[in-house]
Amino acid sequence: MAKPVIVLDNGASTIKVGVSTKDPEPSHTLSRIIINAVVRSKGDKMSYFGHEIARCKDYSSLHYRLPFEKGYLVDWDAQKAIWDGIFSDEVLGVDTTESSLLVTEPYFNLPNIQDIYDQLIFEEYEFSSYYRCTPASLIPYGRLFSQPGLPPADCMIVVDSGFSFTHVVPMIGGKIVWNAVKRLDVGGKLLTNQLKELVSFRQWNMMDETYIMNHVKESCCFVSTNYQQDTETCRIDPKHNPIVQEYVLPDLSTNRKGRVRHPDDIITETDQILVMNNERFTVPELLFRPDDIGLDQAGLPSTIAHSISLLPTDLQGMFWANIGLIGGTAKFGGFCERLLSELRSLAPVDCEVVIYECEDPITEAYKSAYNFAMDDGFPRHVVTRAEYAESGNSASRRKFRDWRPQESEKEKVREAASSKLKGKQQHQREDDRSQAPSKPTKTRSTRAGAGTGNASTTSRKR
Repeated sequence: MAKPVIVLDNGASTIKVGVSTKDPEPSHTLSRIIINAVVRSKGDKMSYFGHEIARCKDYSSLHYRLPFEKGYLVDWDAQKAIWDGIFSDEVLGVDTTESSLLVTEPYFNLPNIQDIYDQLIFEEYEFSSYYRCTPASLIPYGRLFSQPGLPPADCMIVVDSGFSFTHVVPMIGGKIVWNAVKRLDVGGKLLTNQLKELVSFRQWNMMDETYIMNHVKESCCFVSTNYQQDTETCRIDPKHNPIVQEYVLPDLSTNRKGRVRHPDDIITETDQILVMNNERFTVPELLFRPDDIGLDQAGLPSTIAHSISLLPTDLQGMFWANIGLIGGTAKFGGFCERLLSELRSLAPVDCEVVIYECEDPITEAYKSAYNFAMDDGFPRHVVTRAEYAESGNSASRRKFRDWRPQESEKEKVREAASSKLKGKQQHQREDDRSQAPSKPTKTRSTRAGAGTGNASTTSRKR
């Protein structure tokens, strides 16, 4: 019987997790989305780990302890506490020693952090085997680029707009072209913080209400397809225009959650209203104009165009025609339309620009990982516990291809450098030989003269 594979899309904001087995029961194909944080509530003075956050009743002034900082996993104690809850009977209820693991890692992950992944997975949880990769490398196994009656695309661009950053990842034949991968330092976390500052400056002090403002961002914000026109509309009539929207803040006394106000909603005197005007589209605009807050970076369309320009010239047309969107930040309304309109102005005239969307950008990487775990060739890619016990972290470095050159590639580079050095030395010797005859001839004549003079002197003495 095949061992179950735990699919763990370990994002900086949420964890998408499920169990992949050959059992066709629907319960095994469903995933759970768990907040990747340890949260402490100031209301009930309780701490909640990952999946336990759903039990929290008081969402005011939540203090977040995030395992990820600036896109990298740095707080391993918090991450282990969250994973312990996921593997327990409350969520998955699996025996890690009899299971395999497929886990995602950040792009350009640091070698020291990768070593801790190996140690935690094999020494703490004792998984029988595991595979580690980036989310974009799993997309070819999914349905994002699939079209009925057509083979899968060989060249594609995956735009992964997540919690910490937005990455533009080109792929050829299912492999990432790392020298063309670009990063935009704008993600969901920065957008939420920007919205908190705007609302706190203009209306209510919401700097400590990260949970509430994140929900406001997801409920109200959108990407404007005509930024100047929408800005002018909000300026002419700030209170009554088609863009303005009211958000009813949560009532903690009755445990009522926050919501967008509809025309037929009855508002009581105790309800607190948050008016969302141009904040609805100026915050997501940072994806296209990060210089608005002082970031010295190009917007997302220019970043995609620059990434494609670094790829082989004869294949660039295929990349323009296969651009896919994943990640929670890609869920903004109007995001695809605005990106498409700006990319058309940057693309060559003879290239068609096509952007692929999925039903849920948050779970697309998980679904692709699930399909990969179900594939018959998946066991060939994993590192087993026996291999790790024999070779340590070197076993993972050999099998898991990432942005660093592999050992074989390093050896090729060393051989090329050494052969180049030998060639230079040999060429230098040949030059020395070609210049050598003048000096030795002069030396020989001097020695000969000296020898003759000495002989004649000796003969005279005799």
